[in-house]
Amino acid sequence: MSLSAFASQAMVRVSDSLLPQIATDLAVTVGAASVVVTAYSIAHGTVQLFGGEIGNRFGKYHAVAGLTIFSTVVVFLCGLAASLPQLVAFRLLSGLACGCVIPLAMAYVGDVVPYEHRQQVLGRFLTGQLSGLLFGQVAGGVLGDWFGWRNVFFILAGLFAIAAALLIAELTFNPATRASSSRSTRQSGLVGEYKLVLRSAFARLMITSVFVEAALLYAVLAYVGADLHLRFGLGFTLIGLVVGCFALGGLLYTFLVRVLVNRLGQIGLVIVGGGFVSLGFFTLVLQPVWWLAPIAMVAVGLGFYMVHNTLQTNATQMVPQARGTSLAIFSSSLYMGLTAGVAAAAPFVDRFTAVPVFLIAAIAFPVLCAVIARGLIRKRRAELKMPTAI
Repeated sequence: MSLSAFASQAMVRVSDSLLPQIATDLAVTVGAASVVVTAYSIAHGTVQLFGGEIGNRFGKYHAVAGLTIFSTVVVFLCGLAASLPQLVAFRLLSGLACGCVIPLAMAYVGDVVPYEHRQQVLGRFLTGQLSGLLFGQVAGGVLGDWFGWRNVFFILAGLFAIAAALLIAELTFNPATRASSSRSTRQSGLVGEYKLVLRSAFARLMITSVFVEAALLYAVLAYVGADLHLRFGLGFTLIGLVVGCFALGGLLYTFLVRVLVNRLGQIGLVIVGGGFVSLGFFTLVLQPVWWLAPIAMVAVGLGFYMVHNTLQTNATQMVPQARGTSLAIFSSSLYMGLTAGVAAAAPFVDRFTAVPVFLIAAIAFPVLCAVIARGLIRKRRAELKMPTAI
């Protein structure tokens, strides 16, 4: 599942750097070719709203395996596209296929892993997502230069094929995957499950928190490169490496997740993680030399995933009887926050540079973490007051 998440996450950003090659090969402008990015993003974000129903109908594990197989086919077809409309169509289909892989995989983990071990397991699962994010950012440029844009999609299709084969093998030989992948027998339907989730105050807190978290983070990440180029004259290759340090910070978290969870607990992870993110953002505001930026990005990546992994873990438990739908809404809210943050920051960046945006995020992020920590404390107190079943 982590390998499937790796390939899915790589697909999100892999085409950005390939646009000039795609435009030249298909005889269109770069502006026209950019629709392949938009089509994928819209499909990827929208389909997540229906991920819960897909998981209920087919079983979460079966759905992840099936979507991985379908992704193999449509991503391969992206590499064979003979025209821009064909490429847009295949990118749209790949967005629909890849969009639900990660939330359904997380919901499956929520079904089969006891809550006290779930954050560590999800932390390890994050390795695939983070590596895929880093690979997607780098592969579009480096592999595109070496092998051409079509072969980048063929390589990703190969990764999906390997993941699909492993998922099927596990389904064949591991009875636990079949037992926990049975179809849902609930009769509430999609609308009923949405009402059930949104009726929960804790679920609303988690969904809103991940929206704001993503908005603040990507309002910064989207403009770090432009700020480094403007202030220090960095080249785009070096900028790419600096921004990629965010993913390295996230990978550092996955290596330390067991120690951090045991030492800090969820509330400590949120507070300390928020401090790391704020410190990184303040460093970007005040840095006198460019080489502080990679250190800041590692701190932001580490802190962000301390907070985000805690949100993910609680999202798997916010409405257990509608876990698939809960995580579909949660994941979709993240993507909407990403889009909203970048769009909201754009007028400030154009008028005042990116520094004020970094400063606002540096102040707002620990405030958000305090709100999340307060919600977790309330949840824990409510659970302690619940009578124990005999």
